[in-house]
Amino acid sequence: MKVLVIGNGAREHALCRSLSLDPAVTALHCAPGNAGIAEVAELHQVDALDGAAVSALATALGAELVVVGPEAPLVAGVADAVRAAGIPVFGPSAQAARIEGSKAFAKDVMAAAGVPTARSYVCTSADEAATALDAFGAPYVVKDDGLAAGKGVVVTRDLDAAKAHAAVCERVVVEEFLDGPEVSLFAITDGETVVPLQPAQDFKRALDGDEGPNTGGMGAYSPLPWADPKLVEEVLQTVLQPTVDELRRRGTPFSGLLYAGLAITSRGVRVIEFNARFGDPETQVVLARLKTPLAGVLLAAARGTLDDLEPLRWSEDAAVTVVVASHNYPGSPRTGDPITGLDEVAAKDAPQAYVLHAGTRRDGDAIVSAGGRVLSITATGSDLTEARDRAYASVARIGLDGSQHRRDIAAKAAGV
Repeated sequence: MKVLVIGNGAREHALCRSLSLDPAVTALHCAPGNAGIAEVAELHQVDALDGAAVSALATALGAELVVVGPEAPLVAGVADAVRAAGIPVFGPSAQAARIEGSKAFAKDVMAAAGVPTARSYVCTSADEAATALDAFGAPYVVKDDGLAAGKGVVVTRDLDAAKAHAAVCERVVVEEFLDGPEVSLFAITDGETVVPLQPAQDFKRALDGDEGPNTGGMGAYSPLPWADPKLVEEVLQTVLQPTVDELRRRGTPFSGLLYAGLAITSRGVRVIEFNARFGDPETQVVLARLKTPLAGVLLAAARGTLDDLEPLRWSEDAAVTVVVASHNYPGSPRTGDPITGLDEVAAKDAPQAYVLHAGTRRDGDAIVSAGGRVLSITATGSDLTEARDRAYASVARIGLDGSQHRRDIAAKAAGV
């Protein structure tokens, strides 16, 4: 089949890499893509938020499946436009994507579905936010109600910082703090059948030891040796399936990738948030372990035939991804710096380790940085220790002036 992927980050590079290895994929396109994706897919310029432009491109290419990667196009209704053109699309409607586009909407769905989550208040004024913060006490959790590229959440013991974040948002959700480790669990669904993927853990803080500001994610690993073996089945029964059923009951069925951000608390599993698409950087490690060809799975979700799918096959290997970020990320990043070492990783470390591009572009013969998170160096191994060693060995080959990365990705889980 001919496949078109929409997006330009490391998540889309991971998707394109997996699709390029699928023998069923005869032509692979990506819009707008990046310098790394260009090695496995034909790139096209398009406004990813313009549903008419995306559907016109898909039609012109003869695409038989469109995969919408980022959240903003989904919330903008791009999947609806592609569906209206009669092309199968992996990604929810704008109405269903509100599960990510509005924290308040997600809380309402969870309440109706009986899904366990943190107690919360929706606040639209400084006084309301102050009252809610006082009710829950520290640590304070304040979330921008709308899309914020993974950086709209503040968790702090500083009451003034919590109030300041609430003040710059039009509407916020103030929540009780959830203790315990966090887990990301993706599920592919066609609106009825729900197929969970393998769990992963990501690292949201910029600095080692979970210090520093929140980011879009600085690394991830899978599997989780410390997690209960029954975790996936429990989350399927108590979180994922009830949420999909509730959205269908409301007349806005969710088809695509439902991402549950979970806290494994002393009182059991609680949902921190839902996303309406593959998460970055967890996608990089989850897809590294998926043995089932990807295109057929995504197409079955788009066509409503997931129930006919064979059980997914997974590698026993572990996977680790380390994000190399620009100078000053997550503040205003410096861009345009040359990246070196990419050919060396490809020549010496593949296929056990490889580079997925996020914020890159080609400048003549050079590849330069073009965003905050620049690269995701991903590696597999027989266990987390081996995968981790390989990932960091490849990171050491990369040259990017002023770059930063965490040195403790998966360290605790690997027993390092």
